[in-house]
Amino acid sequence: MLEVQNLTKDYENKPLLKGVSFEVGKGELVCLLGSSGSGKSTILRIIAGLEEPKSGTVLWEGRDLRDVPTHKRGFGLMFQDYALFPHKTVAQNIAFGLQMQGLKEEEISRRVKESLESIRMQSFADRPVTELSGGEQQRVALARALAPSPNLLMLDEPLGALDHTLRTQLIQELRAILHQSQIPVIYVTHDREEAFGLADRLVILHDGIILQQGSPMELFEQPSTPWVAEFLGLGNLVNGVVTQLKPLQIKLPFTELTLPGLPLELSEGQACQVLLRPEDALIAPTNSAGENYFECIVRDSLFMGEYFQLELLCSQTTLFARSETPAKVGSRLGVSWPADKIQVFPK
Repeated sequence: MLEVQNLTKDYENKPLLKGVSFEVGKGELVCLLGSSGSGKSTILRIIAGLEEPKSGTVLWEGRDLRDVPTHKRGFGLMFQDYALFPHKTVAQNIAFGLQMQGLKEEEISRRVKESLESIRMQSFADRPVTELSGGEQQRVALARALAPSPNLLMLDEPLGALDHTLRTQLIQELRAILHQSQIPVIYVTHDREEAFGLADRLVILHDGIILQQGSPMELFEQPSTPWVAEFLGLGNLVNGVVTQLKPLQIKLPFTELTLPGLPLELSEGQACQVLLRPEDALIAPTNSAGENYFECIVRDSLFMGEYFQLELLCSQTTLFARSETPAKVGSRLGVSWPADKIQVFPK
């Protein structure tokens, strides 16, 4: 329904967006994920018509929006600070956009009632928004944004002001409300947990360009670059050098890995990085044998509930691995990574 084509934008005479393109389908929840300054909020403002791009096109159902003013686009935009009206009640805040549409009072009352039910806050209708908690204000702001049935809803870091516990609690609730609405959604965040918990599709931005887009599972299983792997917190990235091609062997600072059957365009002597995911580590006693086995010193063993996170010193390199059992700090243990669980990034 929405097509963003080759957007560019400068900020203080420096490129901020460098040819950004993506689409949003009907009822789809697309997350723009990236660190601060990557251009996420600017993209929303351009789509909303609040800013002009240097070049590029925004299409809605095939129509170029260049000459369509903000108020005629029919898009909803919800900011991190919610921007609720402090002098109005919960119901009055939700009714505001409906009043701007010129709807009749009975239709407004019906839509406000439905909105309050969708966020399970029927009993809060007459309460001033200044008396609400952060999570309650977030729900009201969402209901206000959804009430006018916008063609597209854009959410800019809507959970950013909330503490981690409340944010985690609201993610599932938010996804259910947004999917139920069937309105296409663009959701901006820098938080990986938030994005993975909400999105149908992720668009990862870095330095003004899209590095990768796809489903959360696709990005988790096959990050396209070391930066994406590191940003998503997928595991240990270690520098290495290709020493042999058939079978592929890569020398790391603390061991040499053998990785048969990897279809990569590599050459002998080429620098690379390998991704060793903590959850794929196999912990073994010392003096064991096996695929890509080496030994490390335990620097820390942290209980995480379902597993122990081990911090390992391997030569001068720190690695993290998951274990079902604790390990004594200072002890030596063996660890290995199966070849089919290792990802290689050519440099």
